[in-house]
Amino acid sequence: MIVLEMMVDLSPLYVSLKTAIITIIITFFFGLFLAKWTLNRKHDLTKIILDGIFTMPLVLPPTVMGFFLLMIFGVNQPIGKLFFHVFHYKIAFSFSATVIAAVVISCPLMYRSAKAAMEQVNHDLIDAGRTLGMSEKRIFFTVILPEAMPGIISGGVLSFARGLGEFGATAMLAGNIVGKTRTLPIAVYSEVMSGNYDNAGVYVFIIVVICLIAVVGVNIYQYSLKKKRSF
Repeated sequence: MIVLEMMVDLSPLYVSLKTAIITIIITFFFGLFLAKWTLNRKHDLTKIILDGIFTMPLVLPPTVMGFFLLMIFGVNQPIGKLFFHVFHYKIAFSFSATVIAAVVISCPLMYRSAKAAMEQVNHDLIDAGRTLGMSEKRIFFTVILPEAMPGIISGGVLSFARGLGEFGATAMLAGNIVGKTRTLPIAVYSEVMSGNYDNAGVYVFIIVVICLIAVVGVNIYQYSLKKKRSF
């Protein structure tokens, strides 16, 4: 680690990991809430519209989402101005901006994974719970959530990896401040633009290793769970 730090600046790694960890904590619960809330809507049209809104950050270019975020959290924009004048805190081009950008971009993955997992839960189990007089809240926590957990965990890992690799929206809202908002993807871009391909290669290697470990870990978890259920 010491040798590696002498070769390249590792502050983007620390910023990215801190951003990704905070992001997945927020995204996990928020995405779960959005999935449950959407599924509980009675009208199909309402579900379709909400699903489109919550999925939009996944299909729009990240720079477009970054533009929208800048129009909301910029120092001269509604929420940004409120925070600046009331709390004396500027959201744009701060570490908070990296988290906000990562949450907005990665949340749709968590939302869609959780929604799909909950939709696949056997309805006979849910009906059996209702027959036994269980409340909807208890059914969710004791029946739906445990059954859907493999899909939810997968969504969480994908969201973590997406938050770690977020570039466009982060660059728009948080900028490229060394040690503060410069994440690994932004560091890769900066090094390439400066012609430092060796440093860029190190950052790319770090991102690939972290994401590969996360994905392989989920695959091992799902395989072990599937093997356990087969017995």
